[in-house]
Amino acid sequence: MVAVGIVVLPQDRWEVGRRKWLLAEEWGFDHAWTYDHLAWRTLVDQPWFATVPLLAAAAAVTERIGLGTFVASPNFRHPVPFAKDVMGLDDISGGRFVLGIGAGGEGLDSWVAGDPISRGERTRRFEEFVALMDTLLTTPVTEHEGEFYRADGARMIPGTLAEPRTPFVVAANGPRTMALAARHGQGWVTYGQTFLSEGEGGDPVAEQEQWWSGLAAMQASVDEAVATHRPAGMPPLRRYLSLDGAPIFSMQSVDLVVEGIERAAALGFTDVIVHWPRAEGVYAGSPAVLDALAAQLPTFQALPVAAR
Repeated sequence: MVAVGIVVLPQDRWEVGRRKWLLAEEWGFDHAWTYDHLAWRTLVDQPWFATVPLLAAAAAVTERIGLGTFVASPNFRHPVPFAKDVMGLDDISGGRFVLGIGAGGEGLDSWVAGDPISRGERTRRFEEFVALMDTLLTTPVTEHEGEFYRADGARMIPGTLAEPRTPFVVAANGPRTMALAARHGQGWVTYGQTFLSEGEGGDPVAEQEQWWSGLAAMQASVDEAVATHRPAGMPPLRRYLSLDGAPIFSMQSVDLVVEGIERAAALGFTDVIVHWPRAEGVYAGSPAVLDALAAQLPTFQALPVAAR
């Protein structure tokens, strides 16, 4: 079966946002996520709430649905206090929390809390961040002295309900970070290749097909990373696709989003994630499409996923 998730951007006051999280569970989505940024792209001057308290509130009012960050990064987080946040979210959710984690981009998050660093440094920092988070969440007391982070007697008691720790879904588009996902991740997530957005000179239809072709190549690269770097005894790596990384927003029509989920399954993606449609701007779409997708969610439970 294909698991289908949805992103709820952290823009609504809780009296409005609460209903979205409840509907995501009521409709039958397998997981629900929110962005872990201080601000984001064209929405930088719009309402934007903090991730951890939002997910804690969502965990408190839901019972079944998985909840996650999409995605947390070292851009403004330190592993020691963040591991405490993760342990708290795991506890409030009853073990339903999933840590989506990535290197972070070059936007506002990368410099608002300090000087920006180079791309190479950012990759090294990400590798250390993931490895240290793994250690912190599986060890009662951690000592660490690294290039970017230090932990002196960092306590993580009582630990997570999820075993051996909260699952990691590692964002990766290149060989080095794919290897990191294979070593530490319970899942790998990608948004695919980046193309010109509509209205900037590109052909969205042609780019859509190029995007799908690129995903097939990425799957082959992840296969190689798993064969080379995945420790013996770890379960198969789940593979998550952000369907809205495509040049054409999936929630523009029911046919488009259903086709996207089916094509993702045929490529071997176990999980597909869409975005709650907004009224305008980025991720603009019709609520009617979301309603129609929700009605079709049970059919994806029988949709086979190509073996990898």
